[in-house]
Amino acid sequence: MAIRESEARRSEIARLARTSGLASVEDLSAQFGVTASTIRRDLSQLTAQGVIARTYGGAIALNPHPESSLRQRAMEGFDAKRGIAEWAAEQVRPGETVLLDAGTTVGAMGEFLRHVTNLTVIAAGLTALEALVDADGVRVECLGGTLRQLSQGFVGPLAEASLQRVSFDKAFLGADAVTADLGICEAELDQTRLKEMMIERAGEVYILAHSAKLGERPFHAWAPIPPGAVLVTDAAVDAKQVALFEDVGIRVQVV
Repeated sequence: MAIRESEARRSEIARLARTSGLASVEDLSAQFGVTASTIRRDLSQLTAQGVIARTYGGAIALNPHPESSLRQRAMEGFDAKRGIAEWAAEQVRPGETVLLDAGTTVGAMGEFLRHVTNLTVIAAGLTALEALVDADGVRVECLGGTLRQLSQGFVGPLAEASLQRVSFDKAFLGADAVTADLGICEAELDQTRLKEMMIERAGEVYILAHSAKLGERPFHAWAPIPPGAVLVTDAAVDAKQVALFEDVGIRVQVV
């Protein structure tokens, strides 16, 4: 009986780690009515099995959704991303300064911005830079910083220092996932920290995400979305998801 109880408890701890991320030894001990030493043994066994990764004082699940490379994501929802990018580019006016985040959807905007006159683009990733490298009428500023090879975006202290010296009329942000309650989801905290700074420096904020990303929680790093921001997605979006975002003051544009 004791063995079965231990197995059931460890199974539930693993489930909690997957859904909630972090759980302290003290909280788990109180929840299951066992000693902290028992919980530590459970965590050690789950760690040895590769089910969770340990942090100081708690547990965190190993990510069941490894981050895809930019090349892998390029063809996912291609038509939807292109439609989103085209609509977003139509919001840009001559004479503006805009920020283009890293990622395939935002990067696709570059193709539609090439002929906008007197435009300044601050590029946070290689996709936008490549699309605009020979666009005669567009002034391109590179955010700089440490290049993340998976996302081909710039992050780190140098990128953050650059953002402190600029502002922009509009910011177009990508996301690994988006939820109405937590905001923009990314694989690492330095990505979400950078997005928070982008939001602070922008007059208008647009989040570009195809419908499959809405409501998903693949990682544990988040950047809140301010009320008044615009979420741009495609026609396959679930109406319930649209309502969740609109309820917290985020406008949803379906294209």
